[in-house]
This record gives sequence, C-alpha cells and structure tokens, in this order.
Amino acid sequence: MKNRVTQLFGIQYPIIQGGMIWNASWKLASAVSNAGGLGLIGSGSMRPEILRENIEKCQAATDKPFGVNVPLLYPQIEESLQIIIESGVRIIFTSAGNPKSWTHKLKDAGLTVVHVVSSSKFAVKSEEAGVDAVVAEGFEAGGHNGIDETTTLCLIPLVKEAVDIPVLAAGGIATGASMLAAMTLGADGVQIGSRFAASEESSGHEKFKTSIVEAEEGATKLSMKKVIPVRLLKNAFYQTIREAEDAGASTEQLKGLLGKGRAKKGMFEGDLAQGELEIGQVSAMIDQVKPVKAIINDMVTEYNDLTSKMSAFKL
Repeated sequence: MKNRVTQLFGIQYPIIQGGMIWNASWKLASAVSNAGGLGLIGSGSMRPEILRENIEKCQAATDKPFGVNVPLLYPQIEESLQIIIESGVRIIFTSAGNPKSWTHKLKDAGLTVVHVVSSSKFAVKSEEAGVDAVVAEGFEAGGHNGIDETTTLCLIPLVKEAVDIPVLAAGGIATGASMLAAMTLGADGVQIGSRFAASEESSGHEKFKTSIVEAEEGATKLSMKKVIPVRLLKNAFYQTIREAEDAGASTEQLKGLLGKGRAKKGMFEGDLAQGELEIGQVSAMIDQVKPVKAIINDMVTEYNDLTSKMSAFKL
C-alpha cells in the first residue's frame, strides 16, 4: 500500500507503533520496523544515556526507518533531543507539550516531525508550527489522554477536515477492521499502542502483559483529570485515586498519591496492585501475547480481506 504516510516515512504499511513508556524499547521498535511498520522508541521513560543506548541497538537491529517518541515536558528534553539529532534518527514523534517549542529546530536538523493531538484545535496549531503530520488520539487510548474525552470515531473526521497534512488515527485500534474503519473516516494511517504492549517484544513486565490479555470490557478508566488525564487498568492504586477524586481531593493531594515511579512500578516491574497500569479500552479485545510480525500480518490480512468484501455493500 502506498499513500502519504508510507511515502513520508519510507515504510511498507501505514502502521505506526506508539512510543509507550516502559514498553517501547529498541527491541519492540526494531521488530515493528522489520515487519513493515514504523517502530518508535519511547523515550519518556529513559534517561538520556539509556535513550542513546536504545537508539544504537535499534540501528544495529534494523536497516528500516524507525523513530523516537519524545514527551516535550520531559525534564531532560534538550539533552534527549540533541542525542536524537546526533545519532542520525530521522523521525520524531512529539507529545505532551507545545510543538512550537522545538519543531523548527528539529526540522532544521532534517527530521520528520509528527505531533500527537487530542482535538482539531491542537491539530491546527501543530500544522501552523510546521509539523509534517499529526496523530489524532481519541478517548479510547491508553496512557495520557485528552481532557475533552473525544472518541476516535468523532476525532478523525474533525481533524481530517481541519488540516491538510497527513493524519494518523490512534485510540481503540488493534485489528485490520479498526484500521479500515479509521482510514474510511479519513485517516492516512494508524498508530497502535495497546496491541503492541501485549507483544513478545514489548519491554513491559510479563505480569503486565498477562493483565492486558485478561482485561475485560470496562476494565479501564480515565483518571486523574486534575493532574493529567491517564487511562488505567482498574487495580488497588486506581481505586485509591478514584476514592480520593470522589472525596474532592486537590491537584496537590492527587500528585502526592501518584508519587514518583508509579508507572515503572506497574508496567515495568509488574506490581499489579500498586502500579500505574496504562492501557487502552481495546485491551478487552486482546486475548493473546503474540510476536510483532504475527500482529502486523494479522492486521494486514484482515484489512485486505475486508477491503475486498466491502465492494459487496455498495448502495
């Protein structure tokens, strides 16, 4: 398949792996790239020296394009961006911050820049900042999320109408059918997180992967909107946060309950009770941990089969 996204990144399929903290190391990113998609190293959980190591290992593991996801609010952002530029990475996905801060510097260094948004308003601002594409991430997505709770089904056409640059859809996408739905609504490609979190190559803890597979409908909830909205699997930590929110806890009180290292404790170290378990609603549809190559093959096969069958539904 050739379209604006495959041409922009130089990849076979318009499938991009989300840069999930504690899950998206070089091993996952290189596996996705080798399977025809675009792998992303998730730098949000990496110190600069660890990021450099992951970039070097990814470069050794694949000769295909890959990128790095960088939360712009990351405390060591300048050092991390310098490492990305010096290492010869050509693609960067930014999130959690104002794209105007860094886009021109990154573009001047020769990088392709994509920014993650949760509304058409921010998509327009990102286009004005000079990014090459945007990720329209709906309310269904795992991890940090939009405060307005706009679903992917509504967000994609709104963003598509608002900007001229390529649009990647994210949130609730894990199958060929959902990929086809997103692209029918106007997306040029998809970014997938939760399905790749439950892959053999993900650096997430095996207990976390098992919790994804075992998740049922309604197992996740958007929480901590006073701090930064994040979708979590319901566990003891989530329950503590919910009770505090129901009691009217302040932003500072919620930050105190969150503390430091909570996401690492859950997703990377496997503390399923007191860890922060970030995952999307689509976890209820994931019933097996698979190799990345099998996940992408399944998606592409289903997408192509459904595309063929859709011709029978012409009105």
